[in-house]
Amino acid sequence: MRVATRLVRVDPEHPDPAVLREAGETIRRGGLVAFPTETVYGLGADALSDRAVRRIFEAKGRPSDNPLIVHVASVEGAMSVAHPDPRGRWHALASRFWPGPLTLVLPRRDNVSKLVTAGLDTVAVRMPRHPVALGLIKAAGVPIAAPSANRSGRPSPVEASHVMDDLDGRVEWVLDGGPTGVGVESTVLDLSGDPPVVLRPGGIGVEALREALTRVDVLSLEAPPPGPVRSPGLKYRHYAPRAPVVVMEGPSEWVARRVQERIEQMQAGGRPVRLGLFFTDETLELLRSLRVLPRPGVWVVSAGPRDDLAEVARRLFGALRELDCQRPALILAEAVANRGVGLAINNRLRRAAAGRVDRPFAQP
Repeated sequence: MRVATRLVRVDPEHPDPAVLREAGETIRRGGLVAFPTETVYGLGADALSDRAVRRIFEAKGRPSDNPLIVHVASVEGAMSVAHPDPRGRWHALASRFWPGPLTLVLPRRDNVSKLVTAGLDTVAVRMPRHPVALGLIKAAGVPIAAPSANRSGRPSPVEASHVMDDLDGRVEWVLDGGPTGVGVESTVLDLSGDPPVVLRPGGIGVEALREALTRVDVLSLEAPPPGPVRSPGLKYRHYAPRAPVVVMEGPSEWVARRVQERIEQMQAGGRPVRLGLFFTDETLELLRSLRVLPRPGVWVVSAGPRDDLAEVARRLFGALRELDCQRPALILAEAVANRGVGLAINNRLRRAAAGRVDRPFAQP
């Protein structure tokens, strides 16, 4: 079903209450509203309505066994859709990290659409930190189910233009609050067992969670788990541009040599060089000093300084979309340190690459 999409610019700090009321009414009527959060743009619908939630899956082309996150505007809102975990850990986490980029997996209440939870006995809940998101939830008067506002499998949207590229004609509203701040999705922490498990790394680092709870495990990032999953972003290829992606894990000197080898292989095969690079400033500077760059047919988007992981996260999805617009034959992306939000960056890159990782052979 094609609809007329209304793109409305809103002040990210002080959104117009009249706009939020009208968009909230659309949510209550079963419509879809894309809106900014501090992480990425979300695609919202009434989390209590099967009909409304079904439209999310249709608009995104999303598999029905991939659960959604429910967004609320208060702790009371969270408890309207979820039961506290038996050990009471959610309260310490909510008081420390909400509003913010932390999603908690808790026992579900019966009022939540089973389409939201993919039929599971748990529900993923978070309170976003963005004024537009909080204002929309309050105006709608219902909890809002919201995955990222992109076609399924594509890089998550960090600007309203990305939403329009993917979902124009599929949703009633896009609230344009400018670029998002964190750039990667929320951390998903499963509290349904003991110890708690990070199902998806995100905007809150594992180190911060362990300061709050002492023990927190992390789901292996090497392969998707078998069977039903309690979190989005686990079971399917995600965050991917149309061009194939390869993640480069190694020191800058090795990465530079491998880029040069890739270019030579393309040329030796009689193919035009069409390569996209998402590398840190330090690696790009080395490539320039070695005269590998600049080069026709090689497009570059800087990831920012290697030690500024927050900046790399902010640039990630926009960079993948920007490079993809050049129609490269391949995108090479540099991995970062596996700490803080770096764990989330590497997770998203690996998911975008469908496991294609290039690294030096281990030394004996």
